[in-house]
Amino acid sequence: MGDEWRVGRRGLMQASLAAAMAGCSTRDSSFEPAPALAPIRARTDRIFDIAVCLRPFRPAGPRVETERLGDVLVVHNYGHGGSGWSLSWGSSTRAVQLAMQASPAEVAVVGCGALGLTSAILAQRAGARVTIYARDQLPETTSARATGEWTPDSRIALVNAAAPGFAAVWEEMARTSFKRHRDYLGLPGTPVEWIDQYAVSGDTPRTAQSAEASSRTATEPAPEFASYARSIRDLTPQWRKVPADATPFKATSVARGEVMVFNIADYGHTLMNDFFIAGGQFRRADFRSPAQIAALGKRVVINCTGYGARALWKDESLVPVRGQIARLIPQPEVRYGLVYRHIMTVPRRDGMVVQSFTGGERQGYGDANEVPDRAEAEQAVRTLAELFVQSA
Repeated sequence: MGDEWRVGRRGLMQASLAAAMAGCSTRDSSFEPAPALAPIRARTDRIFDIAVCLRPFRPAGPRVETERLGDVLVVHNYGHGGSGWSLSWGSSTRAVQLAMQASPAEVAVVGCGALGLTSAILAQRAGARVTIYARDQLPETTSARATGEWTPDSRIALVNAAAPGFAAVWEEMARTSFKRHRDYLGLPGTPVEWIDQYAVSGDTPRTAQSAEASSRTATEPAPEFASYARSIRDLTPQWRKVPADATPFKATSVARGEVMVFNIADYGHTLMNDFFIAGGQFRRADFRSPAQIAALGKRVVINCTGYGARALWKDESLVPVRGQIARLIPQPEVRYGLVYRHIMTVPRRDGMVVQSFTGGERQGYGDANEVPDRAEAEQAVRTLAELFVQSA
């Protein structure tokens, strides 16, 4: 495969796909049989939803540390870039450990996304009564608009900004999260599952949009995102080549790996249920200043406000990274994902997710525009359709 595989979501592209190509050629030159695969109905008229999220990126990495507001201990837990769901349990474990050093009977959590819910549940398990304060519950948060794959170092930090010890902290968070996610495998609704993912290369010429994006990124230096995935390679299987003619793809080269997927609708519902069953409370609130949080009267607050922390806590180091997903009508028979010509698909139960990363890692960096782009979504689906003889 070409250089196109060295851009994109850092965790998947650089670790998994580089490992796929290297592993296929040096560790196992034999082809692994491919299971029967149903073709994806890649048609633009099957798009039923387009959603945009702003990933909260901090060049130094996530902020997991304490701050005092008078008598109130605030534990910050935000700034995870494209790794919020993937690192949520590990990051929240660190945050809750800091919070519980004050031995609080009650904990307030600000924010109801992936980090807010995992922090709240872990604080409950540590023995505290927990109330979540947020403008919206999970289905209306930025976390609900994520892609839904295990990508623990996707835009997690910049090489020249991360602290010297951050790689070890990241590995601890990633391994802790991985173990916690395993607890949600096999549950009703399939909140977390493993799928096959195919890295596909074909002869079809790039679309005009892809070519334009490639020339643009060639002249604009991309931020150098840190990559740590090599340190956790033992957690996921090696990639293997499969015979291209045994798949429904019009392809010259195909490799298969296995990745963990979060079916966000079911996963979020499960987490919300876990929180409420354990006695959790939710209060609708839209904080405009830290003083309003201090006025809650709680001794300990865990701040999980994501990109909202830029305004609320005046953290101007936060950079928005715009990401858009389109969802095609679900195909229960399709249980595999794809990466092809800067297009990624994830077969979530709530819809076949299609995402474009034609601009490489720079795509969306610094862009706070949350207006859906229908043209981008349709172009991604048309590119995906190139892989199939016909889209039924």
